Amino acid sequence: MSTVAVIDYGMGNLHSIAKALQHAEPECNVDVTSSPESILDADRVVFPGVGAIRDCMQALNQSGLSKVITEAAKTKPFLGICLGLQALLTDNEENGHTQTLNIIPGHVVRFAESLQDSDGNILKIPHMGWNQVHQIQHPLWEDIPQGSRFYFVHSYYAKPDNDFVIAGTAEYPTAFACALAQKNIFAVQFHPEKSHAVGLQLLKNFLHWDGRFD
Repeated sequence: MSTVAVIDYGMGNLHSIAKALQHAEPECNVDVTSSPESILDADRVVFPGVGAIRDCMQALNQSGLSKVITEAAKTKPFLGICLGLQALLTDNEENGHTQTLNIIPGHVVRFAESLQDSDGNILKIPHMGWNQVHQIQHPLWEDIPQGSRFYFVHSYYAKPDNDFVIAGTAEYPTAFACALAQKNIFAVQFHPEKSHAVGLQLLKNFLHWDGRFD
């Protein structure tokens, strides 16, 4: 039976993502854990998170999970969600400047103030609610229609150094990277566990993915 470790470092709605994973694939064994051994022994790893990146990195560094995540992300099918995507990059301008894991080279920046849509309406920060995602070919998009809507809550977004790792974009009001793919890693800014049928399909695809992406 496939095992998936959901990394517990004290931040994020872990019950919600664990329940969604179990619903997406009832046969899998979902383990919400902070144990390095359990994370490294699992077949797949999910790295969720919400909140401030400084608190996230402090928790990861103090617990030793930064090294565990870096090791797990080298070989296992690995899914980052929301703050779990942002922490994979090099740094984040939130809280002045926060050094992150540098697994995917790039930076996380805040949406500009006074953003406007095409009709001149002010767009609020954080970007919150449903938004269409333009997919760039990857196994985790299988059976998800192009332009499907996913649920977002964030004020910062990823700017990877290399565009070839961008696996999905959304617009607010211009395009930004909302999904990244690097070898066995897939990471999303949106919340699949809150995105109804298409989110469950993405989680199901992850639970059947062998981690290969050419």
